[in-house]
Amino acid sequence: MHNLPTASGRPSSNQVRADAVTSRELDIVRVAAALVSGAVILAGLYFGREILIPLAIAFLITFALNPPVTWLARLGLPRLLATSLVMVTVGCALVGLGVILGAQVRSIAVELPAYQSTILTKLADLRQNLKAPGLFDGVLKTVERVQKEVESKDDKPAEGPVPQRVEIVPMPQTPFEQAFAWLVRSAEPLATAGIVLIFVFLALLDIGDLRDRFLRLLGGNFHRSTDAIQEAGARISRYLLMQLLVNVSYGVPLAAGLWIIGVPGALLWGAVGVVMRFIPYVGPLIAAIFPVSIAFAVDDGWSMLLWTVAVIVILELISNNIVEPLLYGSSTGLSAISLIAAAILWTALWGPVGLILSTPLTVCLLVLGRNLPQLRFLDTMLGSTPALDVPARIYQRLIADDADEAVEIASAEIEESSIISFYDAIGIEVLRLASEEYLQNASAEHRLRLASGMDTLLDDLRDQYPASLSPEAKPTVLCIGGKWEIDALAGEMLAHALGFERIAAASQPAASVNADYLAKLDLKGADIVCLSYFTPNPAIPARHVCRRLRRRWPDLRIVLALWRAPPELLTDESLAALKADAVVTSVEEAVRRIHRVVDPEEAKVVQQAPVPDNDAERVDALKATGVLEGDKREALDALAKRAADVFNISVAVITTIDKDREYFVGQSGKLPDAITDDTGTLLPMDREHAICNYVVANDETLVVSDIERDPRFADNETIEQWNVRFYAGAPLRAADGLIIGALCILDSEPRTLDGDEVALLETMAADVVATITTSDADEEAPEKSAPATSSAAVGQEVSQ
Repeated sequence: MHNLPTASGRPSSNQVRADAVTSRELDIVRVAAALVSGAVILAGLYFGREILIPLAIAFLITFALNPPVTWLARLGLPRLLATSLVMVTVGCALVGLGVILGAQVRSIAVELPAYQSTILTKLADLRQNLKAPGLFDGVLKTVERVQKEVESKDDKPAEGPVPQRVEIVPMPQTPFEQAFAWLVRSAEPLATAGIVLIFVFLALLDIGDLRDRFLRLLGGNFHRSTDAIQEAGARISRYLLMQLLVNVSYGVPLAAGLWIIGVPGALLWGAVGVVMRFIPYVGPLIAAIFPVSIAFAVDDGWSMLLWTVAVIVILELISNNIVEPLLYGSSTGLSAISLIAAAILWTALWGPVGLILSTPLTVCLLVLGRNLPQLRFLDTMLGSTPALDVPARIYQRLIADDADEAVEIASAEIEESSIISFYDAIGIEVLRLASEEYLQNASAEHRLRLASGMDTLLDDLRDQYPASLSPEAKPTVLCIGGKWEIDALAGEMLAHALGFERIAAASQPAASVNADYLAKLDLKGADIVCLSYFTPNPAIPARHVCRRLRRRWPDLRIVLALWRAPPELLTDESLAALKADAVVTSVEEAVRRIHRVVDPEEAKVVQQAPVPDNDAERVDALKATGVLEGDKREALDALAKRAADVFNISVAVITTIDKDREYFVGQSGKLPDAITDDTGTLLPMDREHAICNYVVANDETLVVSDIERDPRFADNETIEQWNVRFYAGAPLRAADGLIIGALCILDSEPRTLDGDEVALLETMAADVVATITTSDADEEAPEKSAPATSSAAVGQEVSQ
């Protein structure tokens, strides 16, 4: 009976406790199962290393050699011939390098006896210098005296006969036994090398079948599995290529420097440096031992040794701090900590070979974690992408009472964008996260830390980034928090952001906006009030406040900032019912909307797309393509159709911007309310009304998630006729980077594009340009010209 729900419908306390206990038991079972599975996998890796190491090496070599084999196959060579040619070329290169390095080794071996006297002389000098009186002589003598005393007490004569020392001398092996033992020792590595060679050859010969088997093993979603295989191959291939370039950029200068200094075998030590740097961390140290030792042995003095050490140190500094960051970038996607931890783990499991393979193997684990939901924890543990986004990081620092670090994070983000963009994309998101956690998980102390930390953060931002307003300017806009302190903090952000548009604004301290509050409210000459609400259901309180404000100040203009409002509150009917002049959902929208309310003419000029300085050249480039003549209409319509299908969207158009007009040269889908001809084709429109004009002006892709929320376009009567909510346009770049138009996708519902989708749209725009600029003669001979970039392969390029 105690576990039944109460009369109010809420579960009883005993039921809640029972559910909590059950949940904890399930969590313990999951953790135990994960630990047991991890232990079994590690044991399998350790005890199966004799089989797994050759397979891992073979896969690594396959990743490295597959690009040239694929390139030769695309040139028309049979796959068997391409694979054989690549492997023979690599083998001949290794044999030739081995012959050259072997000659260097023999030369040094012949000269080694001549270096013996130099080595002995230097060692004698060092021994003599160490025996000279020094600072620690007294300490060393004391230690020796104590050691002798201890040994004298331990060396008491033992009773009985002294045991005799016995030495076992093994029987000498016959020549046959020695040859057989040598053969056994060399057979294992030779057999392993042969297995690796055969596996690499077969894998390269039928890489498609191997890929299909991996897809079957991964199972489930083919799209996700395909992305995982492509990403792993791309990352590992790029890592190996960059690793080779980094090593060569180190080994060649090293060999040249040693040759100039006069160190024997300079080419050999440069090659050793290239090879040993494939071993992380310890490889460069091992490679440095050889030239340093030779320099010590060759020169009678110390100059050659010092110059050798200097060359190695300088090259290490340049490679580690300039070359590697420049070439590697984010090629692996692994964090620095995960690289070190992976090196330790794989070395413990597989020894030195594991250290060499640690980075490629860990990249494979990272890719699996990114593409398989059940292994998502691997992406969090290993990836270089921050585990928390910027709003979550700032929020965590605030509730941890670390406002200083929150200010540092905010300042770093503002330096890369702007104060308005920071408030819009991050500041409001911090407050939204705080509002969601306010009653669920936050304690009283957390709430106090958040409020105090936000005060510190906003004060510092106002000091670091002051608005360009005179102190005497009277506030035109008064920002008021509608319900609680988080609402007032958003009002402070908005007031600061308005100052950058030269709109004087002030914010009121946090308070409950009720009849008593409004009776005491002094607008201080402001004619616009912005009410800020974070509650997801602000309709009732906002309506009451708006009515009281209207009753007391009939000419007052009211803007509602509804940061978490549902879509049904953003319609024109809801706006009329709320008795407000405008509703905004973001800082940028609020700034633009209030600017239009304060000074419509100035706002229209400021928010209009500017004309580029090279507009005349751009128009000439457009006319030179001849696309306005309509000869490419069918091909461009097909590309627009492809864009609409790829992004699963209702309408796609290809536009060009002339001096005064926007022309639609390709189209897929129809806009029922737009101005069209009898066939549904969009008719040209004035340039100043075109969204694509902003793409031309800003020279970058434009994404408008919701046109109704952007005053630049929501108030545009021509665009309003289209009845679309989403727009994304990628620039069409002709010769010399001149923008002649845009590839645009439109939808009747709001939506967003992530970074990969934006890159895909830009690549498809490049295909459009290739079609526009291809002449009829080129179309008749397609084998002589091909576009530099094709959207067919963009999925792989984006994943890289």
